[in-house]
Amino acid sequence: MTDINLPGDAETVIKTAATYGRDLAERTLSTAVVAAGGVAIAAGPAGMFHASFWQTMGAAGLTAAGTLLKGMLARAFGSKNSASLVKGV
Repeated sequence: MTDINLPGDAETVIKTAATYGRDLAERTLSTAVVAAGGVAIAAGPAGMFHASFWQTMGAAGLTAAGTLLKGMLARAFGSKNSASLVKGV
């Protein structure tokens, strides 16, 4: 049987329960922080409980953009095959 040659620097991440837990915790906390920031920017801190439909949609868009940026930063500074900043995930 021949060996499979993968292009580039391919890393295999073995997912365990602990790895999954760290990854899930990081993603949950970072999404909560980004969502709170999105609501604060879109509706303002004082009006965040009385946001309009478009302010809510703006907050969702800002949250998605923040999460995308966090994933890109994780690739730049962490493992190339993971969107997590946690080492070993």
